[in-house]
Amino acid sequence: RGVMAQYHALALLHKLRKNDKLSVSKLVQSVNTTPIRSPMALCLLIRMCTEVLKEDFEAAPDLSQFVVNSLKHSSEMVVFEAAKGICTLKIPNAKDLTPAILVLQLYLTSHKPVLRFAAIRLLNKVATTQPLAVTTCNVDMESLVSDPNRNIATLAITTLLKTGSEFSIDRLMKQIGTFITDIADEFKVVVIDAMKLLCVKFPQKYSVLLSFLSEALRDEGGYDFKKSIVDAIIKIIDTNPQAKEDGLLHLCEFIEDCEFTLLSQRVLHYLGQLGPTTQNPHRYIRYIYNRVILESPAVRAASVSALAKFAALCPPLRQSVKVLLQRVMQDNDDE
Repeated sequence: RGVMAQYHALALLHKLRKNDKLSVSKLVQSVNTTPIRSPMALCLLIRMCTEVLKEDFEAAPDLSQFVVNSLKHSSEMVVFEAAKGICTLKIPNAKDLTPAILVLQLYLTSHKPVLRFAAIRLLNKVATTQPLAVTTCNVDMESLVSDPNRNIATLAITTLLKTGSEFSIDRLMKQIGTFITDIADEFKVVVIDAMKLLCVKFPQKYSVLLSFLSEALRDEGGYDFKKSIVDAIIKIIDTNPQAKEDGLLHLCEFIEDCEFTLLSQRVLHYLGQLGPTTQNPHRYIRYIYNRVILESPAVRAASVSALAKFAALCPPLRQSVKVLLQRVMQDNDDE
């Protein structure tokens, strides 16, 4: 039979039975004993095995063994699909990830950029939940930091941030800062997501992280990129009380020149919640009132709400805020 015929036949059988989990399980077990020459059909079969194993990893040892054995296949596509399947399962023992990690480690040194990219991207995802399982690849990932492909270098650095020690953070942050403006927003968000993990893992490094994030806020980028930075700064503030005042000031500077209404509203709401609880709440009033003068009606309304919170929670500032709110009563927008 032709390799394409095998793939389409298996795909059709899976589509017919996909709503019946027991039927899919029986299909996988029956096909598992049939020699399959098509790499695409094998990839589909591995995905089907993964679907069954996600329900109960220990209930089908023959299927899990088939996926592990696929790591020795001659086709790189099949090997990577097997590694991906193993890494996406909720495996109770991290040691069960070792065969897949070893294969991905070999791909990190491949002369093919697509294999290096695929391996480091998958390792980056694994490092989010199982950083210790990926630490064996740290030496190989270090060599990818200087990879000519910026996307690969970015993923390598963010993975090292997740798996490395506190002492390597400063060096890695400086390295990624040199080319973050050259990569796509999709990978910038990956970098920021790594910052969120770091702020929990190493709270004493908050000043370094805030400095990096404030610089990133000044760079060009879309809504998702800027939102991820704002989320990261807010998470640092929420998890580390020492970072509160510095973090709020960075957010104040951001809304001075923010092109996204939703982000401005969110920051203003957050300032209204946390600003009155700081040692010097008066320092945020100017930033908030500037938004009343210069922004759209939606942002002006959020600014008024934030000022009202300062007046309600900070008696020493109440009279000053009252004067500012009286000026706002002349606003063209009735709301």
